[in-house]
Amino acid sequence: MSTHVHVRVHRGMGVSDSGELIEHYHCRCGATWTKSYRVEED
Repeated sequence: MSTHVHVRVHRGMGVSDSGELIEHYHCRCGATWTKSYRVEED
């Protein structure tokens, strides 16, 4: 019996209304992930 391992494929990047950097990932099985980074203003 095999075990599924999620492979995160980069889907794209964007900027939220609040100025955060957003990265989108997906797996062939349909799972999705979103990671956000707060950008410090100087």
